[in-house]
Amino acid sequence: MKLLKYVLVICFVFISAVGRADEGMWLPQLLAKLNESHMKSLGMKISASDIYSVNKGSLKDAIVSFGGFCTGEVISDKGLVLTNHHCGFGSIQDHSTLDHNYIRDGFWAKNHGEEIPNPGLFVTFIVRIEDVSNKVLAGVKDEMSENERQSQIDKNIAAIRKGVKKEDYQDSFIRGFFEGNQYFMFVTETYRDVRLVGAPPSAIGNFGKDTDNWIWPRHTGDFSMFRIYAGKDNKPAAYSPDNVPYVPKRSLAISMDGVKEGDFTMVFGFPGRTMEYLHSAAVDQTVRVNDPTKIAIRDKALAVIDGYMRKDEQIKIQYASKYAGISNAWKKWQGEVLGLTKTNAVAKKQAYEAEFQKRVNANGALKSKYGDLLQQLELAYKELEPLGLQRDYFNEVFSKIELFSISSQLNQAMNAQGKDNYETILKRTQDRLKGIYEEYNAEVDRKLFAALMEVFYQGLQDYKLPDSFTKLLKDAGGDFNKMAENIYAATTMDEEQKTLGALETDAKTRLEQHKTDVAANLFSDLLTYFSTTVSGQLNEAQDKINRLQRDYMRAQMEVFREKTFYPDANSTMRVTYGKAMSYEPRDAVKYEIYTYLDGVMEKYKPGDYEFDVPEKLRELYAKKDYGKYGANGKMPVCFIARNHTTGGNSGSPALDAYGNLIGLNFDRAWEGTMSDINYDPSICRNIMVDIRYILFIVDKYAGAGHLVKEMKLISKKK
Repeated sequence: MKLLKYVLVICFVFISAVGRADEGMWLPQLLAKLNESHMKSLGMKISASDIYSVNKGSLKDAIVSFGGFCTGEVISDKGLVLTNHHCGFGSIQDHSTLDHNYIRDGFWAKNHGEEIPNPGLFVTFIVRIEDVSNKVLAGVKDEMSENERQSQIDKNIAAIRKGVKKEDYQDSFIRGFFEGNQYFMFVTETYRDVRLVGAPPSAIGNFGKDTDNWIWPRHTGDFSMFRIYAGKDNKPAAYSPDNVPYVPKRSLAISMDGVKEGDFTMVFGFPGRTMEYLHSAAVDQTVRVNDPTKIAIRDKALAVIDGYMRKDEQIKIQYASKYAGISNAWKKWQGEVLGLTKTNAVAKKQAYEAEFQKRVNANGALKSKYGDLLQQLELAYKELEPLGLQRDYFNEVFSKIELFSISSQLNQAMNAQGKDNYETILKRTQDRLKGIYEEYNAEVDRKLFAALMEVFYQGLQDYKLPDSFTKLLKDAGGDFNKMAENIYAATTMDEEQKTLGALETDAKTRLEQHKTDVAANLFSDLLTYFSTTVSGQLNEAQDKINRLQRDYMRAQMEVFREKTFYPDANSTMRVTYGKAMSYEPRDAVKYEIYTYLDGVMEKYKPGDYEFDVPEKLRELYAKKDYGKYGANGKMPVCFIARNHTTGGNSGSPALDAYGNLIGLNFDRAWEGTMSDINYDPSICRNIMVDIRYILFIVDKYAGAGHLVKEMKLISKKK
């Protein structure tokens, strides 16, 4: 029996190391130390210094954080940037009207003069990365409260940033890693004159829309193009007609070779957030409570918006971005629950914790520090569960009812009255309200209010909700549609002209009226309920978990010394790598690594919202007119690999063994969306547009071959 237990432990460690070979979001400056040999064993032909270097141009110099929410890459020596269609969608939508519908028809600038500025859009390059852990954690003590600890860290960070060596046009930021056990500083350069160059119609850039989102096989040409402009000295500059295309330190060469099963691939970008080192209780709550709650709320919201978008083209334009944002996470969470369940994630975490506890108990020093750590974490998550449930209801419902968003903006102006910064805040309120109203329809919002407040009440009726809420519902006879009609009839916040007009002519009177507005008072009462009943306890519970999770992260690295740990994603630059691999999502089903234009035509449904195909693309397919971009008589569209990606990696370059661009990352396969919590190489796959399909659309479909001429196309095939 002792021998069997020993073998099981060895097998557990071996499986953890081998089974997770493609797992990880690695800091690029540490690749030489931690990953280079492994990457080369998988087929990489370049060195770690070719990927990240501060002494010479490297791949990092072609990678940008796009707007702070996606990734992009420079693909020409004239500052041309490639990113996803869904990353550029906000800009495409902003420039779309009924007369010039770039969402429906696409957009292609014929020259620099036609490229469209995008106020507020920026790209950020990473200049260098430095470990500043000792400086950040100076004076931090274990006995400090979370607030005291953070205060000391903030003070240290401010001092470090003040003294950092950098150019005047550069900036810096510092982020915590491994749950705040380590800190790195990033020196950056940000360019704020970024112009829209081209985007395919949504029938290509968002082909399959919601049905295919998070799904493999995929046939979406999810890309758009922008250009970085700089001052004449090539340095960051505010928008000016006199600015010139940016000349990068490095742009990516583009491979025309594609990939095959087993080929090395690498993704370089800015992944948003992962939680790979959670306690099993946290994963259990995700599967059992949090994800199902959020899915149910978004079910209701999507049904309302979709019904209106299908009937009205103007509403379709107004709500397209909102719908996509709501739908994206909604479907991701469904796949997450499926994947966590299928791979027995909770049980795996529990087995890992059992091994952790066994090792801790066998070591006196470790036991004195971490003996009851797992038990404390389990109790902390049990305390968090009901509070987290209420948080999810509030966050999900409040963020989707625009009447509440409008009220929030007016509250800020109202509360600023009599203060020195009142005029500034009033102007900011007016500007933000204009932005809200541009994508607002009162009828849609009223239906959303009725649907979401009903699910809100049903989910939280066991809690003591504000009397004003229950009274409004009682006055409506328990009918949420009637309740919504009563509230929207009694307010003017849903009327753009009355609200903005009043703020322009007599802001004082309008803000005074806001104090007695029935919708504003309901919003205020619900916020007060949350802040007094939930928020305080929630923050305390979360602070406790943060402290325990930080200890647990440190403990794992002490206990499992044979394991190489990578930090969770936190929107900082990372490299992930793996092989192009097919997979089997369920019994008797195998997914190959490639899709082709043939599959687009197989899905084609004339006039359909999701699966219509532009006439010209159908003509090119019929003639098999793929130019130099086809392969063996077919047009590749998308492919998959075992790169560990997440949100924020959208728009990241997919690179081959030589560091050449082969595709554009845009999604993950549905069964593997749980990779944010539990990466499993058996089903976790990232989805990429083949670069040859992108070039085919740009050149043969859009007739924008002048853009292709900017790029460096290469082939290593003999």
